[in-house]
Amino acid sequence: MDENNGTSAGGPTEAPRKRGNVFWLLVILAVVLVWWWWRSPKDNGTDAASETDPAALAAADPDDLLVDLRDSLTDADVERLEHELAIDLTLVSDQSKDERFYRTHVDAARAPALLRELSRRAEVELAEPDSEMSIIDENAAEHGQAQAPDAEDNWKGFPNDPLYRYQWHLRQIGAPEAWKVTDGQGVIVAVIDTGVAYEDYKRFHKVPDLANTKFVKGFDFVGNNEHANDDHAHGTHVAGTIAQSTHNGVGVAGVAYGATIMPLKVLSASGSGSVAGIADAIRYAADHGAKVINMSLGGRFPSKILEKAVKYAHDKGVVVVCAAGNDGRGKVSYPAAYPGAIAVAATQYDESTTFYSNWGKEIDVAAPGGNTQVDQDKDGRPDGVLQNTIVVGDPTRDDYFGFMGTSMASPHVAGVAALIMSQGVTNPDEVEKVLKATARKAKSGKTDGARYGAGIVDASAAVRKAKSGHTSWPLGLGLLMAGAVAAAARRRGLAVRLGPTFIGGVLVGAGSILFAGFPSWDLAFFGPAGHGNALFFSALAPVVVTAVGYGWRRLRGALAGFAAGVAGHLAFTAASGMTPIHWVPFDPLWLLGNAALCLGLAYLTLRE
Repeated sequence: MDENNGTSAGGPTEAPRKRGNVFWLLVILAVVLVWWWWRSPKDNGTDAASETDPAALAAADPDDLLVDLRDSLTDADVERLEHELAIDLTLVSDQSKDERFYRTHVDAARAPALLRELSRRAEVELAEPDSEMSIIDENAAEHGQAQAPDAEDNWKGFPNDPLYRYQWHLRQIGAPEAWKVTDGQGVIVAVIDTGVAYEDYKRFHKVPDLANTKFVKGFDFVGNNEHANDDHAHGTHVAGTIAQSTHNGVGVAGVAYGATIMPLKVLSASGSGSVAGIADAIRYAADHGAKVINMSLGGRFPSKILEKAVKYAHDKGVVVVCAAGNDGRGKVSYPAAYPGAIAVAATQYDESTTFYSNWGKEIDVAAPGGNTQVDQDKDGRPDGVLQNTIVVGDPTRDDYFGFMGTSMASPHVAGVAALIMSQGVTNPDEVEKVLKATARKAKSGKTDGARYGAGIVDASAAVRKAKSGHTSWPLGLGLLMAGAVAAAARRRGLAVRLGPTFIGGVLVGAGSILFAGFPSWDLAFFGPAGHGNALFFSALAPVVVTAVGYGWRRLRGALAGFAAGVAGHLAFTAASGMTPIHWVPFDPLWLLGNAALCLGLAYLTLRE
């Protein structure tokens, strides 16, 4: 019989009809199973208070008010508001005009009444006192000793960075196994911190172990300029954990060493900065292509403006990762405690949570933060997180320092998030789900969710799960759908065999262990930031190749298989929610509708 077509040999058709019904039932059950398996996790964050905490007002600067106006206002509208309220509105930074984000300085005695008046104005979205946040519990705990290479540090494995042997923290999260699959290529990670030693500019210099790390344009929200250089040390250390140049024969390694860093300076040399600058930087990152944001900073009190910025980034498809705080208390710091942020607790070498790490129900996962007060691995060095950064407060010098803090734990998770995203899982909620679903128990077997969240982040397991989104799941659905199409064709009297060309088409359309299915080929063209292109995630490609190749009878099996395979990939994406689709208003309807078109096309291709 012809693989693609044929006439019925006669006889009863009841068995083929039953097989067809079974196939379609299995398809429906498989889609439901995929939806259940990949469904988004419940948000374990707490809702921010509807009104500003009185303690927060006490800690705020009563003279400076932040005013977030509606984006649609014109300059004339802003001038009229200034005149009516007798205030001067100044942009928070040169980046603030599009979102109409201002600061105004007033007498402290007038501030409460002005805040009430602003809250009543239709032009105003939010108004609150400005306040400061800082490197979380910035103290000597996060400033370890220089760790210069020893004479015997001649490590020759992968990576060949001579001090990698002291980076116990990378092995704790399973980074070496994850590197066999991906290095985070194509994902932009914004480091919102004290800046990064990423360029040679005036008294600043790029630290040696960021020589091969990729950077995109950043911004200094402290100095209001485009040179986001580090004059503290904290931000460079954080950036190194995420994407230190790796396997370059120099120094140490980073979690997602193929990722690209966006340096955004919001904290001064003293390690502190305003909520206004931080909120502005979050929006800047989301608007300029960042897919992951790391914030190893925070404070004890909430800010509605900062919460809004976190939501804005999350809604634009950005994974926001934050340090939980170093107070050693049962209350997670802000912004880590906000919904939409991934709150990270800190572990040490023995995988217990550290003495300084905050805990609480908002904790999502734990990661290595280090403890420079012990040497549990007996390597003769304190168990800090080791990276290359400037000497604290002196941007003219650098060394390898072991720091500790939840500030060091957070970038491990941000790096793993970049590894996940490089595999095509670009929905922030799905990235969080992968992180939680693959997190592991500590060696002790402890499962205290308030201290570990879902567990210690596991880069290797996370990457494997993300990769399965382009291999086994879509392939399984594709094969089921191909079988259903073949069964439907048989019900119409066509003799169809699932031959090699048919199966080959399914593999190309849905994906296999060797490559992603056709819709996810957009990763190669647009990278993770552009993944989810509506033209790829549609029936367009099957329609085009079928129109071109239908005249060759021998190709029809492959064409039908390709259409069925693409249908499987689209159905998986609709059920999993792992990839937001660009330019369409309702992703599942678009995906399932195009999957149905692909299946109809596959059926028609098998007919004479």
